[in-house]
Amino acid sequence: MKIKEDRSSVWFQLIAHAVVVAGSILCVLPFLLIVSASFTSNASIVRDGYSLWPKDFSWEGYRVIFQVPDEVLRAYGVTSTVTVVGTFLGLLLMTMAGYVLQRKDFKYRNFFSFFIYFTTLFGGGLVPYYMLVNNYLKFTDSYYALIWPSLMTPFLIILMRSFIGSAVPDEVVESAKIDGAGDFLIYWRIVMPLAVPGLATIGLFLALHYWNDWFSSALFINDTAKYQLQFYLYNIINTSSFLTSIGAGAGIVLSEGIPSETMKMSMAVVVTGPILLLYPFVQRYFVKGLTIGAVKG
Repeated sequence: MKIKEDRSSVWFQLIAHAVVVAGSILCVLPFLLIVSASFTSNASIVRDGYSLWPKDFSWEGYRVIFQVPDEVLRAYGVTSTVTVVGTFLGLLLMTMAGYVLQRKDFKYRNFFSFFIYFTTLFGGGLVPYYMLVNNYLKFTDSYYALIWPSLMTPFLIILMRSFIGSAVPDEVVESAKIDGAGDFLIYWRIVMPLAVPGLATIGLFLALHYWNDWFSSALFINDTAKYQLQFYLYNIINTSSFLTSIGAGAGIVLSEGIPSETMKMSMAVVVTGPILLLYPFVQRYFVKGLTIGAVKG
């Protein structure tokens, strides 16, 4: 009987590992295709399609993107600054909100929790949002327009509230109060250290949002010096597509001068590369933050 159980366990482990390996390969393959295509000539991609290894090695996609390196570095600086500042302030505000909303002695916590949750179901729409930021707050051509709208994300507040309620026992807070600690001291010295997995999880979500954001620049930024990286590269793609279409309409072949296909892949690598390096540092907290914050009890 024991031999059969051992064999079943071995087979289960083999199948589980095979499924994990297959899933990992399926996840890695698209990224490898993108990297390979970014180092392939545009003519080769148009002629032969994509492959896991460059058939005709070329730097032309990166050459076009970094043709004006100062502008690319400036866009990198804008995106990096917005990501760091927005993530820090967002974590500070949302952890405060989550801590307050999970406190049982806060009389109106259910009302404010419902008010925050309600905004996840219904929104005012794009026009009121634009009018608020542009006409009333006067954030046009300002970094505030890139940072401020995402500082208080309802879903992340609810997630942080659930996590703090699970990770921070009420007895710890009560004992700190008996010792004379104030609310902010409890939040900063007790809640924050215990909420590190939740901070890593929400911080990753928030950083990814800020890093990948381009729509805010499209709506509120007119000064090219304040373009985010994604919107700057998006403009390059649009310009190249426009020139190619104009050339085709005039009977002029511009595909060799504007490597649109390989440029798209190069842009994906340029945008994805830095933020991809962030995940290994928060991976150990990420799964724990999701599992603890998902179930209260």
